[in-house]
Amino acid sequence: MGKLVEEFNEYRSKMNERVMETANTNIKRFFALDTTSYAEGALSVKTKEMLGLVASMVLRCDDCIKYHLEKCYNEGVSDEEMNEVFMIANLVGGSIVIPHYRRAVEFWDDLKK
Repeated sequence: MGKLVEEFNEYRSKMNERVMETANTNIKRFFALDTTSYAEGALSVKTKEMLGLVASMVLRCDDCIKYHLEKCYNEGVSDEEMNEVFMIANLVGGSIVIPHYRRAVEFWDDLKK
């Protein structure tokens, strides 16, 4: 994995630890809900991560996009599958998604280093 991925993961881990130092019960429950929602169920983890990526791109959350890209990579999403995910995100989100698409492609490439 490349530098972009390493920097993102280091910052995310550091700040999650910091958040949890003072998090109240509701924040802790929300974090837990987020984690458990992506567990294997009627839909596979891979499918859920691809759905999460599309939603993140449409909502234009770069941190969320990076998070789901790495999860997709770890679940074995192929370049061909990823291109279709990107297509759906751009179709649903419109042209405003294009800058996030560019950064997503850059991060996806960095995951494969």
